[in-house]
Parts: sequence; structure tokens; C-alpha cells
Amino acid sequence: MEFMTQAVKSRFPKKAQKGWAAACLAGALSLLLVSCGQGRRPGNLAAGQTGNERVVTLFSPMEKTDPNAKNVARSATDLTIAMAEERLGVTVAYRTYTAENYQDKTYDEVILDRARSNMDDLYLLNPDTLMALGREGALMDLSGLECAQNLREIIRVANTVDGRLVGIPQEVVAYGLFINKSLFDQYSLALPNTPEEFLECCRVFQQNGFKTPIGANRWWLETFVLAQAYADLYNGGDTEAGIAALNSGQARYSDYMRPGFEFLQTLIDRGYIDPEKALVTEAIEGEREDFLAGRTPIVMAYWGAANTETAYGKTDFEMQVIGFPSSRGQMPVMPMTGFGVGANAEHAGDAMQVLEVILSDEALEVYSQTNRVISPSRNVKVDCVPALRPLNDRIEEGVYVLGSNAGMQVEQWGNTCLIVRQLLAGASVEECMAEFDRLQDAALEEG
Repeated sequence: MEFMTQAVKSRFPKKAQKGWAAACLAGALSLLLVSCGQGRRPGNLAAGQTGNERVVTLFSPMEKTDPNAKNVARSATDLTIAMAEERLGVTVAYRTYTAENYQDKTYDEVILDRARSNMDDLYLLNPDTLMALGREGALMDLSGLECAQNLREIIRVANTVDGRLVGIPQEVVAYGLFINKSLFDQYSLALPNTPEEFLECCRVFQQNGFKTPIGANRWWLETFVLAQAYADLYNGGDTEAGIAALNSGQARYSDYMRPGFEFLQTLIDRGYIDPEKALVTEAIEGEREDFLAGRTPIVMAYWGAANTETAYGKTDFEMQVIGFPSSRGQMPVMPMTGFGVGANAEHAGDAMQVLEVILSDEALEVYSQTNRVISPSRNVKVDCVPALRPLNDRIEEGVYVLGSNAGMQVEQWGNTCLIVRQLLAGASVEECMAEFDRLQDAALEEG
């Protein structure tokens, strides 16, 4: 990853980093990856450009279904792309990342290389690459688009670099705790709001035979940390002043992060999570079976996992999705991905027009209704499944923590994830805080 210091990189070889892009994009793209798995057309769709045909290329982790196929179900993104193609007379061609094709390079590493070489027009960006390319001036400013005027403020804040809006997603990805409400009721437990209440729930479950109450994986334990670290920053007053203090070095990231890491260490010490298992477990794959079988009362996942049967969309018990415990109650954690346009892209003008269509309220209505997700537009509201209402209510109240913020000099989502893994592997809280200090000091030196 571009924004990891060498100290962090040295503890995680390439193979251990390869899944990071998939994990970060999981909330926004998991349903797309499933729906795009059929009807694929081999080869590079951009290869056949001839004559006056207008082709806009999109680099992403997914392939596009055959645009000429009849009566084929298309993903939510494909539906909006079809709107753009029809209205603008363009073809949007997907160039797809495949891990095998790039050997040891992660999606993030590849997209940085491609964007810096102006190889594509549109990019689907993780938070760290959006930040890096935005600072380099490699992405267009999207703030002048008509669709940008309808964005929720959270989108604008998270995707603005040096005063320029450089990325806009098609959905707001929210992470929460997936709770087996039936088990909580069985043991007369209220849904936890604070870290202390959460620990008590775990104690009761363990006392009643649930050896490891929390199903964890190597990607998403940072959600506990981020919820506790930034609950006050994003909900307690002047967010801009707090971020400015971090960027200047007046405040330390390690001071924000310490309570969350101490909390995770307590979960480890009391046996509420299995650190050895979590360290090697992929997201959802490792904990899904036990959660669905009622052997694990609590897991963590993203909003879309409650909508699909390949994750947690069909349970034999009552499930509720709530925010993570914090000093301000249940706290959703929301990292951002986004579409960006290469500043020097060959077809930048057409690419901007494509974004204008696919990010319009009309297109976002189609996208959000299809996937039943939170829209980046404040004008688009979608009824969520009952299990998601507790999480949705908090978000609609304006209560949340950003898991990624391009305005911060130190990238949050990926770096916190990797440092949490150090804790799982046996590092002390103090050693983890030292990693944050090194990241911050390196960012300050770079200016």
C-alpha cells in the first residue's frame, strides 16, 4: 500500500497484503462481484475501438456483463452505466484487475501505476489511492458536476483532498455489529451501547458456554478501534479543527487510537476473540458458519452483507445490525470508496459526462433500490431491511465515524487494519502506538 511506511510493510509480506483492496472494497462491490460473475465477455472490451466510436475506459476490480446480451440480469452499476451509454452515445469498457495477472501487486499498487501513466479514464478508488492521487493532482476536481451538488456532507468531507472533491461513490458503505438478537433475548441482554456494556455481554455469553462470543477476521477489527477513537472528533464539535491539529502534529493519532487498542487487547486477554484464528481468517468466510448456526452471537460486517444470502441475508433467528460500542453509544463506521477521473485521461471529458449520469439522483435511485444501500445523494432514500434499521437510524441522525478521510495526512482504514494485525500477532499496545507515531512523523516530514 502506498501510504504504509516501510516499518509497517516489513511486517507484512506482499502475500499478506494482497487481500487489502478486496476487503476495503467489499462493502461497495461484493454484490457486484456476484452479479457480474455471469455472462462475461472475454478479452479487453476497449480493444475494438474504431472510427468515431466513443469509448470511456473504467479500471475496477470487476468485469462487465455483455452489453449486447438480451434479457440478462445486470448489476446495479451496470444498470446505471447502461443509462450513460444510451444517453451519451458512448461505450464504457471495463479493464479489470485480476490478481493472477499482476502477480504480487495489489489492486491499489496497480491502480496507482495505471493512473500515473494515464492508462484509463475512470477509476474505482480505495481511500488510500484516492488520497495519494488527489495530492499528486492526478485526479479531476468533481465539485463542478451537477450531481455533486446533491451529495451528503459526509461524502464531500471524506473525498476532498486539498480542497478538491476527487472521488464520488455510488453508495455509502457502513460497517456495524451483526447481532443474534434471539440469543441476546434468551440471556436477557440489552444491545450494548458502550465498551463496558459490550464487555458485559461477552462475559455473560462466555459464562453460558460460548467460548468465543465474537467472530472476528483479519480485516475488520479496526472498526472497533475507529469507533472509539473518533466518536468525539466527528460528533462532538469542530471536526475541521481536530483534523487540522492532527495534520500539524499538535495532536497525535496514537492518543486517539489508544482506547480502541486497549479495548481490543482486553477482548483478547479475556478470550472473547481468538487472535490466532482472526489473524488468518478471511472476512465472512471464517465466521459466517458459526454465526448462522447460533454458535457465535456477534460478528462484524458491512451494510450489504445483510442484504445477500451469500453473507447474512437469510438467518433462522432475528438479526439486528447496530453500531460499534463507543462513548457516544452505538457508532456506525463508514469508509469511503469512489469513482475518480484521471486528470490527464485521454477521454476525460466523456468520463466526466459519464459520472454526471451514473451519479445523478435518477441513476442513484436505480442503484440504491437495486442493492438496497445508502445513497451518497441526500435526495435519495431507500427502505432498508428490518435488520439494518438500528444502524440506518444512527446514520440518518448524523451519528457516525468516518473510517477513511482524505483530509487526514495519515490514511486511516488500511493502516489501522494492518496495525491491528500486529496486535493480533502479539505486539503490545505500546508497540502499536509507536507505529502510529512513525506514520504521523513520516507524514509530517513529507509536508
